[in-house]
Amino acid sequence: MAKIIALYLPQYHPIPENDQWWEKGFTEWHNVARAKKLYLGHKQPRIPADLGFYDLRLSETRVAQAEMAKKYGVDGFCYWHYWFGADKRLLERPFNEVLESGTPDFPFCLGWANHSWYKKNWGGKGENKLLMEQKYFGEEDYEKHFYEMLPAFQDKRYIKVDNRLFFVIHSPLASPEISIFIRTWRKLAKKNGLNDFYFTSQTANNRGKNEILAAGFDAVYNYDVFNIHHNLPLIIKVFYLLKRKVLLLPTVFDYKKAIEYMVMDEKDGYLDSIPTIIPNWDHSPRSGSNAIILKNSKPELFKKLVKKALSVVSKKPESKQVIILASWNEWGEGNYMEPDTEFGYGYLEALRDGLSEFKKEKSL
Repeated sequence: MAKIIALYLPQYHPIPENDQWWEKGFTEWHNVARAKKLYLGHKQPRIPADLGFYDLRLSETRVAQAEMAKKYGVDGFCYWHYWFGADKRLLERPFNEVLESGTPDFPFCLGWANHSWYKKNWGGKGENKLLMEQKYFGEEDYEKHFYEMLPAFQDKRYIKVDNRLFFVIHSPLASPEISIFIRTWRKLAKKNGLNDFYFTSQTANNRGKNEILAAGFDAVYNYDVFNIHHNLPLIIKVFYLLKRKVLLLPTVFDYKKAIEYMVMDEKDGYLDSIPTIIPNWDHSPRSGSNAIILKNSKPELFKKLVKKALSVVSKKPESKQVIILASWNEWGEGNYMEPDTEFGYGYLEALRDGLSEFKKEKSL
């Protein structure tokens, strides 16, 4: 059965930089709690249930998340981390404590969120304000980055795919330096007795896949949340853009229709493409009326997507059967598995039931 690896956001605790850029005590919960309804029937704000508005500095929260994930079929978390170059990191505390404490005893891997941070002007007037720039300083800095993360790579909990350390890079073509970064880390992995990395990065419907693989990646994961939009005629795309910019109304698609364009069953090259399952999407807590939203998401529809992804990866060798779950806790994107006040454990139960039903059907 495929490994289900859930992307995990560490934003839910205050840091001095966010205090300065936004307001005292700022975390992602501020955006979530302030979200407004933008049209009739819009479901906002979305309120967490069992775990509440948690603080990731608390070990009890991290343990409860892992126990919940494991119970319902998630095989591990992919913790996003931030390395902006020259030893500059942000939001590192939750994962550092997971690593140093040995708890929760739950598999993990790492993703490098290699993008600059901006205070975005979603209204479209004026420039976005750069808060923290992602920089690439060459091999010496990449070595520092590697050795900073080495204790994680040596941890028995670290997830491997095809017997290699599974590592995600958010923006694969952000810089020509990515190729040098990958070569450097492969060399250092062997030097430190770690065999090798299995590098993957996001794309949509395999766009740019050949270029990404040529940069040294082993696979892409297809983050196909907006494929429904990409498949529209140009004139309709322009209409939606004007609707957002002029009428200040979000672009809204039906989730049932959107999932028809997710998890493509490829004819060629599927070994280096990883499907992504997405429970929902509503970016409006961050972007307001400039958001793209999937409406009418329901656990039973998500279960269909789970089974579709399992069907695709079941054709691969067992060592490469991986599914990315996006995401465990991206509440600001309306993209999460944790219980909320509307569906409770519905999406977790849909994941569990999808896994169970597929396994039974496969054995018949």
